[in-house]
Amino acid sequence: MLKFIKGHMESITGIEIYPIISLTIFFSFFVILFWWVFTAKKEYINKVSSLPLDK
Repeated sequence: MLKFIKGHMESITGIEIYPIISLTIFFSFFVILFWWVFTAKKEYINKVSSLPLDK
């Protein structure tokens, strides 16, 4: 089954760019998320963390 899929994918021209694009999107998302976590204001984090407990 995998050989059939691999053979079919190799016949498509220009398909080798898609794994690179998806890796770039994945990596940039987590870098931005990591940056946001360390630069977020403490007051905002405390406010958002107490929201589920408020009625």
